[in-house]
Amino acid sequence: MTVTATSVDQSGLQPSPAPSARGRRLQRLVPAVASALCGVLLYVSFPPRPLWWLALPAFAGFAWVLRGRTWKAALGLGYLFGLGFLLPLLVWTGVEVGPGPWLALVAIEAVFVALVGVGVAAVAKLPAWPVWAAALWIAGEAVRARVPFRGFPWGKIAFGQADGVFLPLAAVGGTPVLGFAVVLCGFGLFEAGRLIAERRRTRTLRRGAAAVALLSVAVPVAGAAAARPLVSDKAEDGTATVAVIQGNVPRAGLEFSAQRRAVLDYHARETLNLAADIKAGKVAKPDYVLWPENSSDIDPFTNSDAAAVIDSAARAVGVPISVGGVVEKDGRLLNEQILWDPAKGPTQTYDKRQVQPFGEYLPLRGLVGAINKNWTGMVRQDFSRGSEPGVFDIDGAKVGLATCYEAAFDWAVRDTVTHGAEMISVPSNNATFDRSEMTYQQLAMSRVRAVEHSRTVTVPVTSGVSAVIMPDGRITQKTGMFVPAYLVQKVPLRTSETPATRLGILPEIALVLVAAGGLGWAIGSGIRARRSGDA
Repeated sequence: MTVTATSVDQSGLQPSPAPSARGRRLQRLVPAVASALCGVLLYVSFPPRPLWWLALPAFAGFAWVLRGRTWKAALGLGYLFGLGFLLPLLVWTGVEVGPGPWLALVAIEAVFVALVGVGVAAVAKLPAWPVWAAALWIAGEAVRARVPFRGFPWGKIAFGQADGVFLPLAAVGGTPVLGFAVVLCGFGLFEAGRLIAERRRTRTLRRGAAAVALLSVAVPVAGAAAARPLVSDKAEDGTATVAVIQGNVPRAGLEFSAQRRAVLDYHARETLNLAADIKAGKVAKPDYVLWPENSSDIDPFTNSDAAAVIDSAARAVGVPISVGGVVEKDGRLLNEQILWDPAKGPTQTYDKRQVQPFGEYLPLRGLVGAINKNWTGMVRQDFSRGSEPGVFDIDGAKVGLATCYEAAFDWAVRDTVTHGAEMISVPSNNATFDRSEMTYQQLAMSRVRAVEHSRTVTVPVTSGVSAVIMPDGRITQKTGMFVPAYLVQKVPLRTSETPATRLGILPEIALVLVAAGGLGWAIGSGIRARRSGDA
């Protein structure tokens, strides 16, 4: 008879093996839970909360969970980080169409974050790893901004930094440099903490690694301080008095477009209120008036009633109005900005170039229809893309136009400035997304763009939040949501170009090359290590 020995505790009772097994399972769950929570922490750092600094511990925690992981583990942990970040950030995409599209979008976008996680884990053993890892994050953003369906840049780290100390770096190298600085600083903080813990354990300090950790934190902060002189709100080509109209909509949601005439009338009515207040001496007369996207979904070129409403508003206020219209030309449906002169009528137009997939056009229409026919009914006809940058010349003042979704794309804003824009307008329609955080996220983008190109940015929105943003990123006036309102302000016109404007895509290319170099180094080191082990 064989007797199996078992250990007993001091009380004489045989301990159950279950707690230790359960403990091991819980221990394995810690990195997964921590990764998802770090993603949530990154989300909390985004507007409307001014908690930009939470991005730093979010990335420090992300580095902690990835260090020493296999590529499979890093892929899973990166995906959980992406879900923790993007699920709450993009919840507004399902406000009117249900959770299906929202969950599908997040599931796809989180794949890019997962792949970045694999790269970060791979470079974590290299010298100066925070640099390679931060560049990999920006490379992931660069890819995500281009594919699929021409990209979806929402959630760029730079867009969460409108209130942060790193914001001046947008003028140095745009959103890639600003985002790189934030991520580098977060990874540097983790490396500093890791080295401190290592020194306490081993009583030794690796000076090279310590120097890298220190510089990873200090250089972004010092760089932001050094970039402050690039941020200015001084007029360089005089000033212009602008009026921003928010007419409001009869009700929120997708069906607001079914009330197209009411929306047009609301914006005309608020413009007439502005005209009355000008006549009464309550506000200064503007040089031009800016209406939002979709303020006239009735084509004024084919509908005389709509043209008469716009013409009446323009004549009442006595200055040109930039009207957001939906027009059809040669069988093409266009999201168009129309400059409507009180004497000449329509004189200049700009057709939106970056149209929104699944909102303004429907990719994979057959597949989407097979899943849900209601979704295809929401986009009955695809919008066509414009081809030329939008810059209106209004009595010598050059106003660049980036319509709504375009504000998320670096190129769509930059080329208005390179084509002479002295200020920028971002006409938008956020009524579809009710009172979600979407409007605040988009407003933060416009603040970053103001600093990036050192231009005043106005944001006329159908239902709010409409705002006037100075070239230094400050909001000087804004409206509430779902209220009719107008804003009138004298703003500086600027002609100088920031380094970010002049460099364009080059900083992003440089960071992608850095990421590729670090990843290649890590892969090469791994191959050599395996060969050495085999030998």
